[in-house]
Amino acid sequence: MLARIYRPAKTAMQSGKAKTQDWLLEFEPVSARQSDPLMGWTQSSDMNGQVRLTFDTREEAVSYAQRHGIAFQLFEPKTPKRILKAYADNFAAGRRQPWTH
Repeated sequence: MLARIYRPAKTAMQSGKAKTQDWLLEFEPVSARQSDPLMGWTQSSDMNGQVRLTFDTREEAVSYAQRHGIAFQLFEPKTPKRILKAYADNFAAGRRQPWTH
């Protein structure tokens, strides 16, 4: 039973950073999902796949896994590369590409 400890990335659907400050502990799937022959939905017999534990800090998540004897992998978050832009840069005289409609 292997667990992943990570901090989730920002969703692509929104510009906010909600739910990206907490650390998550999720279990790796033990077996592949099967499709239900009648409805076509995916199913799994692994109940640990439904467990998602949230922690405020990385140290809390690691200590929880160690206390309960859970093998884990720790994934450090990647810092996003910030590109500072201003609306006025679209009309700058030193722009590389000419401004056209």
